[in-house]
Amino acid sequence: MIEEYFSQLESLLRDFPIIRSYELTKKVFNIHQGYLSGTVAFENGHLLEFMEMVDVEQAGKVKYRYQYMDEARNLLFRYDNAPHHVKIDSFPHHKHLTNKVISSQEPGLRDVLFEISQCALN
Repeated sequence: MIEEYFSQLESLLRDFPIIRSYELTKKVFNIHQGYLSGTVAFENGHLLEFMEMVDVEQAGKVKYRYQYMDEARNLLFRYDNAPHHVKIDSFPHHKHLTNKVISSQEPGLRDVLFEISQCALN
């Protein structure tokens, strides 16, 4: 089950049009739980570093981080669920922008890639 989830994410990365390359690290804890991290390089030189800790029998991710950076590795945005912004109404889910933290829902890798592709068009 976790292997199927990992396979779906890798297919997404392989087929996404603006991705130049990617590297993944997978750790399977058991049939339902695992950890996936990666670095994605885009055609414009920007990078996405991400990690997901997942239990496929549970709604939502146990832990996640999607950090999108420009070619100089300056933060453009980051989604995560680290429990450090307790005043955000979507706690623990939030989005870091270059100069503030805002409320957000838990995104998936597909959501983040779509947002990046929209940024690349502008």
